[in-house]
Amino acid sequence: MSRPLLVIFLTILVNLIGFGIIIPLLPFYAETFGASPLAIGLLFASFSLCQLVASPVLGELSDRWGRRPVLIFSLLGTVVSFVMLALAHSLLMLFAARIVDGLSGGNITTARAYIGDIATEDNRARAFGMLGAAFGLGFIIGPGLGGLFARISYTAPIWAAAAITVAATLLAWLWLPETIHRTSASAGSPWRALHDVGTRPGLRTLFAIDFLYWASFAVYQTTFALFGQRRFGFDATHIGYLLAAFGFLGVLVQGVAVGPIVRRLGERRTLTVGLLFAALGWGGSALTHSFGVFVAMLVPGAIGIGLTNPSLIALVSGAGGRHEQGRVQGAAAALESLGRTVGPVWGNGLLQWAGEGAAYGSAAAVLDGTALLSIRYHKPHATG
Repeated sequence: MSRPLLVIFLTILVNLIGFGIIIPLLPFYAETFGASPLAIGLLFASFSLCQLVASPVLGELSDRWGRRPVLIFSLLGTVVSFVMLALAHSLLMLFAARIVDGLSGGNITTARAYIGDIATEDNRARAFGMLGAAFGLGFIIGPGLGGLFARISYTAPIWAAAAITVAATLLAWLWLPETIHRTSASAGSPWRALHDVGTRPGLRTLFAIDFLYWASFAVYQTTFALFGQRRFGFDATHIGYLLAAFGFLGVLVQGVAVGPIVRRLGERRTLTVGLLFAALGWGGSALTHSFGVFVAMLVPGAIGIGLTNPSLIALVSGAGGRHEQGRVQGAAAALESLGRTVGPVWGNGLLQWAGEGAAYGSAAAVLDGTALLSIRYHKPHATG
């Protein structure tokens, strides 16, 4: 592994550990301020809506100023948001904290563009598989720590997340090299870039798949805690440990299996298989009231996510030229943020009005349709 790839892997890993710590906690924490399931969905959505505004701008800025300063800025914004979250005394303060994090939250987008700069055609899938492995490891260690610290108080995991994100910021500041030359030339409005790259043949289909997948994933992720609480009586600690086990399966798939599977099937077929596995896991979860069956359904769900994430990210990266990775990744991130804005409101709204099974079942149905759409996708010729 090259040194830049190792450093970006470690930076994102440490950042995702901090993020993963609060995933099992946030719904329960918001309930202490009187939040309904729909309000919790809006809380998750506010972060993603702000990312929808900020990510294309940050992608454009990373093309002009370099990946490193934008990544460091994003990490600092996350630190500030965690401190606000820990000191909150009202639901409004929770929303303010998530908005700050969303407006500065270009760390994953910038990391993807960074990998796009240094990856070759031969190792692209493996490089993005390593980013997926960072997600998986982050969601083993993070939720596990969140569940552990939640035994102390709801704010203890948040302070731990802030400290860990400070460590990620220092790591990027001290050891992350730059990958591009800064330029004063502007590539134009990022919103125009979103329109331009989205109208290319093939990319429309890929971006539609990207949006539908992340909206469905957001349903699963943001309703997981309330689903477990309502159906099985779980608390934040139980949710944290289950998400840690879920992340462990993701690491096995993304860190070990993705490369060989992509070489055998190709990125597009791997994506289709991943979507079908995820649909099976989420659909099975919606139907069962047995804890044992629910845990068993985590396996195809984890396999599906483990296959879908890196193959989809690699397809998006491969659809753009090297000179425009920031624009393409920024455009994709805008659609993903839109999906993660719609998904929590869709999922938590259905959970409140129709029950937890309706949220998971609807996400599984959308994933089945997305798998059919992926069969029609053909990789466009990248410019440059």
